[in-house]
Amino acid sequence: MATATQKIATTQSPLARVVIGSLIASLVLGMWTMMVEGILHIGENFVAGLFSPVEYIAATVLGGLGNPNFYPAGQLPPVDALAIILGLMGHMMNAVIFGLVFYAIATRLPNDRRSLIIAGVVYGVAIFIGMWFIALPILDPVMLRVNLIAFLLGHMMFGAALGLTTVWARGIQG
Repeated sequence: MATATQKIATTQSPLARVVIGSLIASLVLGMWTMMVEGILHIGENFVAGLFSPVEYIAATVLGGLGNPNFYPAGQLPPVDALAIILGLMGHMMNAVIFGLVFYAIATRLPNDRRSLIIAGVVYGVAIFIGMWFIALPILDPVMLRVNLIAFLLGHMMFGAALGLTTVWARGIQG
């Protein structure tokens, strides 16, 4: 007799798996960046550092669109529940969009785990380049305050997770 979990796992559509996997990938990137920022600001204010990446994301809808001084330079943003929630929502929404785009691109890739994970990492780097050098300076310049190396590594992890998501969505075994 199949358990409910087994039944759900075998009946999910590939698209549902991509959405779920993209949300998980967003958590990998988000939690990594938040932990790095918290640790980097441990002597100053760990909690404010921890939540600063999602608050920087929310700056675009809280009045900071294109404003590099939305949060004062050299200071962490104050811990704000609304900003944290909005930032998490924006981050996860974008992750699902990027995940669906990757899945569409991946239809042209070989049906093996290694190729999909490598392609995902490359895709994550491409997202990083587009965000760091094009989108963020225009739309959300306060986000450029996060650690560049951590942000790049986080996007590589995000891409690897999208590659694994594609493996899962396609039902590739082994």
